[in-house]
Amino acid sequence: MKKALYESELKKLHIELVKLQQWVVQQGLKVVVVFEGRDAAGKGGVISAITRRTNPRVVRIAALSKPSDREKTQWYFQRYVAHLPSAGEIVLFDRSWYNRAGVEKVMNFCSDKEYLDFLRACPEFEKMLVRSGIVLIKYWFSVSDEEQESRFLERLNNPVKRWKFSDMDLLARDKWVEYSKAKDDMFAHTDTKVCPWYVVDAEDKRSARLNCISHFLGQIKYQEINNSIPELPQINRKGYIRPPHHEQNIVPKKF
Repeated sequence: MKKALYESELKKLHIELVKLQQWVVQQGLKVVVVFEGRDAAGKGGVISAITRRTNPRVVRIAALSKPSDREKTQWYFQRYVAHLPSAGEIVLFDRSWYNRAGVEKVMNFCSDKEYLDFLRACPEFEKMLVRSGIVLIKYWFSVSDEEQESRFLERLNNPVKRWKFSDMDLLARDKWVEYSKAKDDMFAHTDTKVCPWYVVDAEDKRSARLNCISHFLGQIKYQEINNSIPELPQINRKGYIRPPHHEQNIVPKKF
Protein backbone atom coordinates (compact mmCIF):
# COMPACT_ATOMS: atom_id res chain seq x y z
CA MET A 1 0.00 0.00 0.00
CA LYS A 2 1.29 3.45 -0.94
CA LYS A 3 2.14 5.72 1.99
CA ALA A 4 -0.11 8.57 0.80
CA LEU A 5 -3.17 6.31 0.64
CA TYR A 6 -2.29 4.76 3.98
CA GLU A 7 -1.98 8.11 5.73
CA SER A 8 -5.22 9.35 4.16
CA GLU A 9 -7.19 6.32 5.33
CA LEU A 10 -5.51 6.29 8.73
CA LYS A 11 -6.53 9.91 9.30
CA LYS A 12 -10.19 8.92 8.80
CA LEU A 13 -9.80 6.03 11.24
CA HIS A 14 -8.16 8.31 13.80
CA ILE A 15 -11.24 10.51 13.77
CA GLU A 16 -13.40 7.45 14.44
CA LEU A 17 -11.07 6.26 17.20
CA VAL A 18 -11.48 9.59 18.98
CA LYS A 19 -15.27 9.23 18.68
CA LEU A 20 -15.02 5.71 20.11
CA GLN A 21 -12.81 6.96 22.92
CA GLN A 22 -15.36 9.60 23.92
CA TRP A 23 -18.16 7.04 23.76
CA VAL A 24 -16.25 4.60 25.98
CA VAL A 25 -15.73 7.33 28.57
CA GLN A 26 -19.33 8.55 28.50
CA GLN A 27 -20.82 5.05 28.68
CA GLY A 28 -18.28 3.76 31.21
CA LEU A 29 -17.29 0.85 28.99
CA LYS A 30 -14.37 -1.45 29.79
CA VAL A 31 -12.54 -2.65 26.69
CA VAL A 32 -9.63 -5.08 26.39
CA VAL A 33 -7.87 -5.71 23.08
CA VAL A 34 -5.33 -8.54 22.92
CA PHE A 35 -2.63 -8.43 20.23
CA GLU A 36 -0.75 -11.66 19.59
CA GLY A 37 1.25 -13.16 16.75
CA ARG A 38 4.74 -14.06 15.67
CA ASP A 39 7.65 -11.77 16.35
CA ALA A 40 7.81 -8.90 13.83
CA ALA A 41 4.24 -9.58 12.70
CA GLY A 42 3.24 -5.94 13.22
CA LYS A 43 1.51 -5.89 16.61
CA GLY A 44 3.47 -2.88 17.83
CA GLY A 45 2.76 -0.95 14.64
CA VAL A 46 -0.99 -1.20 14.93
CA ILE A 47 -0.90 -0.38 18.63
CA SER A 48 1.14 2.74 17.86
CA ALA A 49 -1.31 3.68 15.13
CA ILE A 50 -4.27 3.34 17.51
CA THR A 51 -2.69 5.41 20.26
CA ARG A 52 -1.24 8.15 18.03
CA ARG A 53 -4.28 10.44 18.44
CA THR A 54 -6.00 9.02 21.51
CA ASN A 55 -5.81 10.04 25.17
CA PRO A 56 -3.28 7.85 27.07
CA ARG A 57 -5.45 8.19 30.17
CA VAL A 58 -8.26 6.44 28.30
CA VAL A 59 -6.42 4.22 25.83
CA ARG A 60 -3.40 2.69 27.51
CA ILE A 61 -0.94 -0.05 26.64
CA ALA A 62 -0.13 -3.06 28.80
CA ALA A 63 3.20 -4.55 27.72
CA LEU A 64 4.46 -6.70 30.56
CA SER A 65 8.07 -7.83 30.91
CA LYS A 66 9.01 -11.31 32.09
CA PRO A 67 7.54 -12.17 35.52
CA SER A 68 9.53 -11.46 38.67
CA ASP A 69 10.37 -14.20 41.16
CA ARG A 70 7.41 -13.07 43.25
CA GLU A 71 5.02 -13.06 40.28
CA LYS A 72 6.10 -16.58 39.38
CA THR A 73 4.53 -17.78 42.64
CA GLN A 74 1.18 -16.11 41.89
CA TRP A 75 -1.88 -17.45 40.13
CA TYR A 76 -0.86 -17.25 36.48
CA PHE A 77 -3.51 -14.71 35.43
CA GLN A 78 -2.97 -12.52 38.50
CA ARG A 79 -0.48 -10.04 37.09
CA TYR A 80 -2.61 -9.54 33.99
CA VAL A 81 -5.74 -8.89 36.06
CA ALA A 82 -3.96 -5.93 37.64
CA HIS A 83 -3.89 -4.22 34.23
CA LEU A 84 -7.54 -4.73 33.31
CA PRO A 85 -9.54 -1.56 32.60
CA SER A 86 -11.79 0.37 34.90
CA ALA A 87 -14.95 2.05 33.57
CA GLY A 88 -14.16 4.40 30.69
CA GLU A 89 -10.88 2.75 29.71
CA ILE A 90 -9.45 0.77 26.78
CA VAL A 91 -6.42 -1.44 27.45
CA LEU A 92 -4.30 -2.71 24.57
CA PHE A 93 -2.33 -5.81 25.56
CA ASP A 94 0.91 -6.00 23.57
CA ARG A 95 1.12 -9.74 24.20
CA SER A 96 -0.88 -11.11 27.06
CA TRP A 97 -1.70 -14.20 29.11
CA TYR A 98 -1.25 -16.14 25.88
CA ASN A 99 2.50 -16.08 26.51
CA ARG A 100 1.96 -19.38 28.29
CA ALA A 101 0.54 -21.02 25.17
CA GLY A 102 3.27 -19.58 22.96
CA VAL A 103 6.78 -18.69 24.03
CA GLU A 104 6.56 -20.40 27.43
CA LYS A 105 5.38 -23.64 25.86
CA VAL A 106 7.86 -23.62 22.98
CA MET A 107 10.86 -22.54 25.06
CA ASN A 108 10.00 -24.84 28.00
CA PHE A 109 9.58 -21.92 30.38
CA CYS A 110 6.59 -23.69 31.92
CA SER A 111 5.86 -27.31 32.78
CA ASP A 112 3.49 -29.51 30.78
CA LYS A 113 1.09 -29.41 33.73
CA GLU A 114 1.10 -25.60 33.79
CA TYR A 115 0.57 -25.49 30.04
CA LEU A 116 -2.36 -27.93 30.05
CA ASP A 117 -3.90 -26.14 33.01
CA PHE A 118 -3.71 -22.88 31.05
CA LEU A 119 -5.53 -24.40 28.06
CA ARG A 120 -8.31 -25.55 30.38
CA ALA A 121 -8.49 -22.37 32.44
CA CYS A 122 -8.11 -19.69 29.75
CA PRO A 123 -11.58 -20.05 28.15
CA GLU A 124 -13.17 -19.91 31.60
CA PHE A 125 -11.06 -16.91 32.58
CA GLU A 126 -12.14 -15.04 29.46
CA LYS A 127 -15.79 -15.94 30.02
CA MET A 128 -15.46 -14.44 33.49
CA LEU A 129 -14.11 -11.21 31.99
CA VAL A 130 -17.00 -10.99 29.54
CA ARG A 131 -19.58 -11.75 32.25
CA SER A 132 -18.09 -8.96 34.36
CA GLY A 133 -18.90 -6.50 31.56
CA ILE A 134 -15.54 -6.32 29.79
CA VAL A 135 -15.52 -6.14 26.00
CA LEU A 136 -12.75 -8.58 25.02
CA ILE A 137 -11.35 -8.59 21.47
CA LYS A 138 -8.45 -10.84 20.39
CA TYR A 139 -6.27 -10.37 17.29
CA TRP A 140 -3.68 -12.76 15.88
CA PHE A 141 -1.25 -11.23 13.37
CA SER A 142 -0.27 -13.76 10.73
CA VAL A 143 2.96 -13.38 8.74
CA SER A 144 4.94 -15.76 6.53
CA ASP A 145 8.43 -16.96 7.39
CA GLU A 146 9.82 -15.08 4.37
CA GLU A 147 8.28 -11.79 5.47
CA GLN A 148 9.39 -12.31 9.06
CA GLU A 149 12.96 -12.90 7.88
CA SER A 150 12.83 -9.69 5.84
CA ARG A 151 11.64 -7.69 8.86
CA PHE A 152 14.25 -9.23 11.13
CA LEU A 153 16.99 -8.25 8.70
CA GLU A 154 15.58 -4.72 8.55
CA ARG A 155 15.71 -4.52 12.33
CA LEU A 156 19.29 -5.73 12.43
CA ASN A 157 20.43 -3.22 9.83
CA ASN A 158 18.47 -0.23 11.13
CA PRO A 159 19.95 1.37 14.30
CA VAL A 160 16.57 2.90 15.14
CA LYS A 161 14.88 -0.52 15.12
CA ARG A 162 17.72 -2.71 16.39
CA TRP A 163 16.44 -2.51 19.98
CA LYS A 164 13.41 -4.54 18.84
CA PHE A 165 15.59 -7.55 18.07
CA SER A 166 16.43 -10.00 20.85
CA ASP A 167 18.12 -13.35 21.30
CA MET A 168 14.62 -14.82 21.64
CA ASP A 169 13.93 -13.76 18.05
CA LEU A 170 16.77 -15.98 16.85
CA LEU A 171 15.34 -18.92 18.77
CA ALA A 172 11.88 -18.17 17.36
CA ARG A 173 13.23 -18.51 13.82
CA ASP A 174 14.81 -21.84 14.70
CA LYS A 175 11.53 -23.08 16.19
CA TRP A 176 9.14 -21.92 13.47
CA VAL A 177 7.36 -25.27 13.25
CA GLU A 178 7.04 -25.57 17.05
CA TYR A 179 5.48 -22.10 17.21
CA SER A 180 3.07 -23.03 14.41
CA LYS A 181 1.91 -26.12 16.28
CA ALA A 182 1.60 -24.19 19.54
CA LYS A 183 -0.54 -21.55 17.80
CA ASP A 184 -2.80 -24.21 16.25
CA ASP A 185 -3.25 -25.97 19.60
CA MET A 186 -3.96 -22.65 21.29
CA PHE A 187 -6.65 -21.78 18.74
CA ALA A 188 -8.23 -25.21 19.14
CA HIS A 189 -8.80 -24.50 22.85
CA THR A 190 -9.36 -20.74 22.97
CA ASP A 191 -11.09 -19.76 19.71
CA THR A 192 -14.53 -19.81 21.32
CA LYS A 193 -17.89 -18.31 20.41
CA VAL A 194 -17.74 -16.06 23.45
CA CYS A 195 -14.15 -14.90 22.78
CA PRO A 196 -13.16 -15.68 19.18
CA TRP A 197 -9.80 -15.01 17.59
CA TYR A 198 -9.66 -12.59 14.66
CA VAL A 199 -6.76 -13.28 12.30
CA VAL A 200 -5.08 -10.30 10.61
CA ASP A 201 -3.17 -10.90 7.38
CA ALA A 202 -0.03 -8.92 8.22
CA GLU A 203 2.09 -9.42 5.10
CA ASP A 204 1.58 -5.74 4.27
CA LYS A 205 2.06 -3.67 7.42
CA ARG A 206 0.02 -0.67 6.31
CA SER A 207 -3.03 -2.55 5.09
CA ALA A 208 -2.87 -4.77 8.19
CA ARG A 209 -3.06 -1.72 10.44
CA LEU A 210 -5.99 -0.22 8.56
CA ASN A 211 -7.87 -3.53 8.41
CA CYS A 212 -7.35 -4.22 12.11
CA ILE A 213 -8.37 -0.74 13.27
CA SER A 214 -11.41 -0.75 10.98
CA HIS A 215 -12.47 -4.13 12.34
CA PHE A 216 -11.90 -3.01 15.93
CA LEU A 217 -14.13 0.02 15.40
CA GLY A 218 -16.84 -2.30 14.10
CA GLN A 219 -16.83 -4.41 17.25
CA ILE A 220 -18.31 -1.67 19.44
CA LYS A 221 -21.55 0.13 18.62
CA TYR A 222 -20.53 3.68 19.38
CA GLN A 223 -22.07 7.03 18.55
CA GLU A 224 -20.55 10.45 18.01
CA ILE A 225 -20.92 12.71 21.01
CA ASN A 226 -21.68 16.26 19.94
CA ASN A 227 -19.82 18.45 22.38
CA SER A 228 -20.14 22.19 21.91
CA ILE A 229 -16.89 23.99 21.15
CA PRO A 230 -16.10 26.38 24.04
CA GLU A 231 -15.14 29.97 23.39
CA LEU A 232 -11.51 30.67 24.25
CA PRO A 233 -11.36 33.39 26.94
CA GLN A 234 -8.90 36.28 26.86
CA ILE A 235 -6.00 36.22 29.33
CA ASN A 236 -6.55 38.58 32.28
CA ARG A 237 -3.03 39.61 33.26
CA LYS A 238 -4.15 41.89 36.13
CA GLY A 239 -0.98 43.96 35.99
CA TYR A 240 1.31 40.95 36.60
CA ILE A 241 4.89 41.44 35.34
CA ARG A 242 6.83 38.26 34.59
CA PRO A 243 10.56 37.87 35.44
CA PRO A 244 13.02 38.91 32.71
CA HIS A 245 13.47 36.28 30.00
CA HIS A 246 17.29 36.48 30.13
CA GLU A 247 17.33 35.26 33.75
CA GLN A 248 16.04 31.83 32.71
CA ASN A 249 18.03 28.85 31.44
CA ILE A 250 16.99 28.70 27.80
CA VAL A 251 17.56 25.63 25.63
CA PRO A 252 19.87 26.60 22.71
CA LYS A 253 18.19 26.85 19.30
CA LYS A 254 20.17 24.37 17.18
CA PHE A 255 17.41 23.79 14.66
